[in-house]
Amino acid sequence: MPLAKITLQNFRNHAASELADTAHFNLLVGENGAGKTNVLEAISLLSPGRGLRRAALVDLARKETPDAADGAFAIGASLIEQGQISARIGTYTQPAKPTRRLVRINGADASASALSEWHAVSWLTPAMDGLFTDSAGARRRFMDRMALAIEPGHAKAVGQLETALRERNRLLEERGDARWLDAIEAQAAQHGSLVAQTRARLVAMLGDELSALPPEPFARPILTYVPGGPIDPSDLLAELARARPRDRAAGRALSGPHRDELQVVMAQSDMTPGQPAASCSTGEQKAMLIAITLAHGVLAASGRPSVLLLDEVAAHLDPVRRTELFRRLRGGGAQIWMTGTEIAPFADITAEAAIWRVSDGALERL
Repeated sequence: MPLAKITLQNFRNHAASELADTAHFNLLVGENGAGKTNVLEAISLLSPGRGLRRAALVDLARKETPDAADGAFAIGASLIEQGQISARIGTYTQPAKPTRRLVRINGADASASALSEWHAVSWLTPAMDGLFTDSAGARRRFMDRMALAIEPGHAKAVGQLETALRERNRLLEERGDARWLDAIEAQAAQHGSLVAQTRARLVAMLGDELSALPPEPFARPILTYVPGGPIDPSDLLAELARARPRDRAAGRALSGPHRDELQVVMAQSDMTPGQPAASCSTGEQKAMLIAITLAHGVLAASGRPSVLLLDEVAAHLDPVRRTELFRRLRGGGAQIWMTGTEIAPFADITAEAAIWRVSDGALERL
């Protein structure tokens, strides 16, 4: 049970909510708009990044009442390992700086990236159902979030790559000193190679896990990492230098890890590639997303506490797939948080789950 005593203060529609005595399965039930997904979003913010909705910080603070008008919120949780509290982690904003996210770990200031050193958080939400038809950028973010749950240093490398590419674009536009360009491109090549190698390892590891899963009742996807440029740092550095005229004209770098792609096809019964995921039915796409999420959950739970957030995942599954989903989740090492509008679809796990009813931002333990 990685997380216990989770607290939300002035977050979304939650004035002051607490979830204690958590379990392996944790279930939030209530009507649409009650605040169930807000709890999952709060938990997702106990990891690096912008959370499962990618919302701006100023949109997260509760605004319904005058006492919450300062624009600040706070989220905290205890990390539990082997029945003992191993750390207390939290993230918050301050009224004077509502656009700056702050983090504390065991009472000391820390960076957001440091949260990934303590536990891994991943999620599947209805907003992700269109991942295979979305932009390549959405799939890169999907890869990066999964990679971060396995290799905590990945977020830093991605940030350093983005910073180096922005500076390179500025120097190209201003026709800056070639020596500065050389230095910036060396940084971009170093960090970009690390990013690309991590993504390639992630996809290979996911492929191994997916091939070991039974093909039914969830569709089995075949994943391919397609690099947007050279992966070797020396080759990437040479490509950046060669492409300066082209990239100056385009106003951006046209090759490199920031152009990577994740290709997904649905496997046929003999594990040969079949139909591209983007062309599959909505149900098949959902089943492949669940399969990827389950495979990633196995990897993320290896050697580190992990949390898996599943928003409205059971509502659109038939009884056979629901039963299989709960069976696989029960055997995994991750703590599970799920939402639903009613308890009935979760009948297989209610006896072992911690359950809260959510109503207008208030929680009632059932």
